[in-house]
Amino acid sequence: MNRIGIELMHERELPVLLHHILAAAKSLTASDGGALFLADAATSPAVLTLYRYDIDSIPESGPTRDRLPIDDTSIAGHAARVKQPIVVADAYRLAPNAGFAIDRSFDEHYKYRRRSMLFVPMVDHLDHLAGLLVLVNRKTDPRARITSKEAADRFVVPYTRREVRLARALASQAAMAIENAQLYARIERTLESIVEVAVSAIDQRDPATAGHSVRVAELSTRLARAVNRAPQGVCRYVTFTARQLRELRHAALLHDVGKLVVPEAVLLKAKKLPPVLWERVAARFDLIRQTLELQQCRGSTTATDMSATMTELDQMLDVVTRANEGTVSEHEVSDELVVIAHRRLPLPDGTEIPYLTDEELHYLTLRQGTLDERERSAVEFHVEATYRFLKRIPWTDDLKNIAEYAYAHHEKLDGSGYPRHLEAKDIPVQARIITIADMFDALTQSDRPYKPALSSVEALEILRSEASAGRIDKALVDVLVQSRVYERAATRSWRRGRRRGLSIGR
Repeated sequence: MNRIGIELMHERELPVLLHHILAAAKSLTASDGGALFLADAATSPAVLTLYRYDIDSIPESGPTRDRLPIDDTSIAGHAARVKQPIVVADAYRLAPNAGFAIDRSFDEHYKYRRRSMLFVPMVDHLDHLAGLLVLVNRKTDPRARITSKEAADRFVVPYTRREVRLARALASQAAMAIENAQLYARIERTLESIVEVAVSAIDQRDPATAGHSVRVAELSTRLARAVNRAPQGVCRYVTFTARQLRELRHAALLHDVGKLVVPEAVLLKAKKLPPVLWERVAARFDLIRQTLELQQCRGSTTATDMSATMTELDQMLDVVTRANEGTVSEHEVSDELVVIAHRRLPLPDGTEIPYLTDEELHYLTLRQGTLDERERSAVEFHVEATYRFLKRIPWTDDLKNIAEYAYAHHEKLDGSGYPRHLEAKDIPVQARIITIADMFDALTQSDRPYKPALSSVEALEILRSEASAGRIDKALVDVLVQSRVYERAATRSWRRGRRRGLSIGR
């Protein structure tokens, strides 16, 4: 009993816990079958909901749904109401004044014969009803199948005080274990709600990349499962449990939550020039055009010269417009930009205006992306903000690494990542998986304002190049390519449906 109690108190998954409770009860009392109800106090009046049953004589029986009121209309309901065990010597021969009768439809359907039965309420130390344990047919031969009256006559015996004491002791431990599991489930649901709200907030803050976090989580978990199936390579020494997969998924869902603190102008910046600077450039070129046209009207230039000047102006504006587009990979800056920036337009008052200011030239000559160092630092701070946010959440033990995995999703194996410049030995494999999923989604999605979407083939080539350079995990990239899980990764809900087992009881 002590061993069983310890095992029950350490089990947090309610379906698994209910299985253990019922199996232990059957074993301790030599029962052929049993059922387990949970009390549902949320309904009015309160009811018992049948969650699990297991009968050795009819293992092929399918699930049945059953809800019983906690009152005197059934034996189970009466036992739950009075919170006392009830022993039935023969379910087919109840006393005339019992007030209830056994429902024989279950026996008739499965050709079963219920005889001795034991109903034991699961009550905790505060006298709260957690559920009801029902045991049926204590038998003298564990191999016997009770499929007829004759089999019941031969093998079934009544439950004695010993079985009642054992079942009550187990029921008391089970009540506390169930309440702990239900409390843990409520905590998990609360954490799930936090994750859902955080991801929704990210999507609302940056509609252009809405869905990115869910896609990264989906691809991360699919890649981790592919790692579990990998037959060769380094990844064969890595295996993820169901709980580790769940932890990985949550970390991937929340990897960008720190973007909530990044200035919107930087987060949504689609071009190299900030919008206000582009407006100034466009207005200045318009002013230059009008000034040159005015000079022609005053006879300062010929029509031929003016045509050539306007063509040159259009070409310069085209160079500036093209330079304003961001690029995924690093590229050479056009020397024409420097030439344009040195051009000056004389004004009638003797002053000159530059075609491009130093600030504008600074942005236009960015070699990669649309952000300069200051803006990039602001965006990169989202990793630090993510870590600070996630560290403040009281995660359960099986989710305790979420903050660390999310914190490292921009680190590179050669130390060139950020924010801590970690090297391979310090980067968990879960973070490496999120890094690859994040990169693949960012490259292939058309929702990024600063770049066109790449095909899967192009994105995989970039990932291979990064892996060959030692920046991301080559073994994981190989698994991604070989398993082709990126083709099936799609947006899904992060909520898991709750499975409910059903059983006998009337």
